[in-house]
Amino acid sequence: MELVRAGVLDAGVERYGDPSGPSVVLLHGFPYDTRSYDDVARLLADTGADVVVPYLRGFGPTRFVEDSTMRSGEQAALAHDLHDLIGAMALDRPIVAGYDWGGRAACAVAALWPESVSGLVSVSGYLVQDIEAAVTTPAPPHLEKRYWYQYYLHSERGRAGLAAYRAEIAQTLWTDWSPTWRFGDSEFAATAASFDNPDFVDVAVHSYRHRYGLAAGDPRYAATQDALAGQPSITVPTVVLDPTEDTVAALYGSPDHGAHFTDLVDVRAVDAGHNPPQELPGVFADAVRTLAEIVDARN
Repeated sequence: MELVRAGVLDAGVERYGDPSGPSVVLLHGFPYDTRSYDDVARLLADTGADVVVPYLRGFGPTRFVEDSTMRSGEQAALAHDLHDLIGAMALDRPIVAGYDWGGRAACAVAALWPESVSGLVSVSGYLVQDIEAAVTTPAPPHLEKRYWYQYYLHSERGRAGLAAYRAEIAQTLWTDWSPTWRFGDSEFAATAASFDNPDFVDVAVHSYRHRYGLAAGDPRYAATQDALAGQPSITVPTVVLDPTEDTVAALYGSPDHGAHFTDLVDVRAVDAGHNPPQELPGVFADAVRTLAEIVDARN
């Protein structure tokens, strides 16, 4: 693990494989960390890839450079973190791949700065948030109840609850979101240490308030958020993984991925819950390898 000065962060980064090989950046979600990609990273490194796995803001060893920086968890902030990391590490148009928060960062960078990446692997497809719609359009009750943790964090009681029960809440979400994944206590404990980050609670609370219009964003990202509000199309070659056992995303059925991706290489249904890279690392790594071969052939 190394610390990389990337924008407002000293980002904790794990790196595998050959630094001179084609680059891949793998991005985790909430509440997970880089352990989601241990097996995927090794599989890709074995093919000669340069595999970069950062801890997102608020997780593990990643820290803010300045105490005065807003502990924002908004999508625009995550996008800038990834874009800044690619520049700081001088990565040559990497493939970016992720799920949940990490997938959102990857989608946003691919949409706004397509020249900085060569391809995208996104779990559940287009993850750029439509905040205006979230504020005004309720979902049916059988869907809304799945988002209890988001509404919980809208209150100060929820903030206090996350601070007191970081691991317990995370373990509950892992179990609920991936009902077919039988992870062990040691496997969970390996990730749970990342929730002790001093910014974990503030970043998470802001993320789940901002996406419903309940908290203002960091002014430094206002222009980026405005661009994301337009739901920009993603033009880079993309593979979408649709997890069939994800009790959050799968509730909405099969979305029309073609509405947001102009270069959709493949859509693959995968027998996994919310965290496919850790549940089915071979399947996730194969999606990245397939995309890399296509990108290489085009070049």
